[in-house]
Amino acid sequence: MVREEVPVSTRTLQWKCVESRADSKRLYYGRFVLSPLMKGQADTIGIAMRRALLGELEGTCITRAKSDKVPHEYSTIVGIEESVHEILMNLKKIVLRSDLYGTLNASICVRGPRHVTAQDIISPPSVEIVDTTQHIAVLTEPVDLCIELQIERGRGYCTRTPNNYQDGSYPIDAVSMPVRNANHSIHSYGNGNEKQEILFLEIWTNGSLTPKEALYEASRNLIDLFIPFLHAEEQDINRNMEDNLKRASVPFFTFDDGLDNMKREIILKRIFIDQLELPPRTYNCLKRSNIHTLLDLLSKSQEDLMRIEHFRVEDVKQIFDILQKGFTIDLLKNFKNSNQFESR
Repeated sequence: MVREEVPVSTRTLQWKCVESRADSKRLYYGRFVLSPLMKGQADTIGIAMRRALLGELEGTCITRAKSDKVPHEYSTIVGIEESVHEILMNLKKIVLRSDLYGTLNASICVRGPRHVTAQDIISPPSVEIVDTTQHIAVLTEPVDLCIELQIERGRGYCTRTPNNYQDGSYPIDAVSMPVRNANHSIHSYGNGNEKQEILFLEIWTNGSLTPKEALYEASRNLIDLFIPFLHAEEQDINRNMEDNLKRASVPFFTFDDGLDNMKREIILKRIFIDQLELPPRTYNCLKRSNIHTLLDLLSKSQEDLMRIEHFRVEDVKQIFDILQKGFTIDLLKNFKNSNQFESR
């Protein structure tokens, strides 16, 4: 446990982690403080952060299991203490950590008698099992237990239909919530109009993220949600519905060829990658590399993009295609060494 004194500044807004601990591999706790705030600001920030922490963060979990010769979800298997339903519930609780998107495959293939835990899951290198001691089943006889698993990354809690799929696999409710709980409290000080507030934020996570990482991700998600309001292009308030419909069928931005480099740079700074409608995985890879605007993107060479973690040649090609379709001029010339991509 780490504790620090909390200095309250009357000039600069500051935040600090005043307490942090790991109660277990699947339970982390952090307490943060933000001060000084004007009256009412602490509640505004606290409510928004709590909703973002509980509903906006993404997590990785097991979403489907398949095992041969299992007639239905509530059947039992000779030599295994747990029913099929109980095994599925245990798989639902397994805590995983991964930054990859899409569907990943994993498996369990063991022979009893033995105690089956999360350590027996054979998963891709990109997936980390947070607590390998999590219980799955107990094999009391020399029987085989082979289960094919599907792993996905998502957000929130997603219930699955109770019926099994045609291929004999069984859906598992997706619990993609790395934050188990979040609370905020407010301390007020001062008198009258000089009253100020201190915001205390408590975060409990399941171990796939630390509370500090969760706070960072939630803050970034909130900022991304408000960016369109901060950098919206100036529009004519009298533009009618017909003009708006036409905009949907033409490129979302055009350049005047007479613009000098400085004006063009200013324009590119005001176009955020959120407007490019990139696939979620590509978008998140760029955001993690601090690429937020079209100017940031065009300042990178193909080699720079390929050095981004989990980025592929297909992702670079997809970005090029989106830029070509979305702009009335060829923006590929802005990429350094783009001819190397064309030659591949």
